[in-house]
Amino acid sequence: MTAPHAPVMAEEAVDALDPRDGGVYADGTFGAGGYARRILDRADCSVYGFDRDPSAIECGRGLEKTYGGRLHLVPRPFGDIAEALEAAGVSAIDGAVFDLGVSSMQLDEADRGFSFMRDGPLSMRMDKGKPDAADVVNAAEANDLAQIFRAYGEENRAGRIARAIVAERAGAPIVTTLRLAEIIARAAPGKREDKIHPATRAFQGLRIFVNDELGQLAKALFAAERLLRPAGRLVIVTFHSLEDRIVKSFFVERSGRPSAGSRHAPSAPLLAPTFNLITAKPQAPSAAEIAANPRARSAKLRAAARSEAPARGGDPAEFLPAFNFSRAMSKLGAFG
Repeated sequence: MTAPHAPVMAEEAVDALDPRDGGVYADGTFGAGGYARRILDRADCSVYGFDRDPSAIECGRGLEKTYGGRLHLVPRPFGDIAEALEAAGVSAIDGAVFDLGVSSMQLDEADRGFSFMRDGPLSMRMDKGKPDAADVVNAAEANDLAQIFRAYGEENRAGRIARAIVAERAGAPIVTTLRLAEIIARAAPGKREDKIHPATRAFQGLRIFVNDELGQLAKALFAAERLLRPAGRLVIVTFHSLEDRIVKSFFVERSGRPSAGSRHAPSAPLLAPTFNLITAKPQAPSAAEIAANPRARSAKLRAAARSEAPARGGDPAEFLPAFNFSRAMSKLGAFG
């Protein structure tokens, strides 16, 4: 199978993963298989490729045959990595790579409803399930919509956009991407010097919310801590500040760096680090890659190696925004 898009920072990610013969690795976001192929070509190892998009799993079946049983596709989100591997009889792995966000394939398919550049049904669900973006846009109260745009899209005009959506849907449900984009552009037009479409952040917020992308990431980080053998590597490529903030916070906390504390709230006692940082600062794509693939321009790669300390566990929600998917879905109720 020829990949319909180029995976971002693939060589750098696989270099950081450093796959070895006989190892077991997880590709948490299989997509078109760009990372998995490179891992399997680099070493005589096995890879479990996770993807909740049924189209990606179907397209990857040919690769399973190509690699003679060394590639195992798992049609589940990467937040379920621990449970899925346990069901497959795998109790420990030697490395994992997560390439976050929406794939080029999903963005480029109008009927998936991810892009405001192509008209299509307002879905945005990676697994084609429910509730989708149209359900949220047409049922959520203005306050909740504003919270979604603000928390997940970092949109500072969230209230104005949310009120415009509620007013417009009173006339007819909003069911297509271009209609939503037009409503947002009228409510909060961008400045002439802006380089991004005025709907960019709101669309990002909706997509992240309906797919619970940040919740899946936090779950996957905790699962990797439990699954990785000592010296096993975790490599993550992020594309926006929300994702990167969670990854950075997790790695900093798990690498044993002390918090600053204060005289009122002294620093917490130091715990044995469960990860050792490989990248002290995030690695960026090369200028050549950005020129060839503009979608790579915001990518950041972070990597760490598992120590011998026992996993700390805890609640993944501690790394999530206060307005997170679980709490919001409980409040919205209609989709529960």
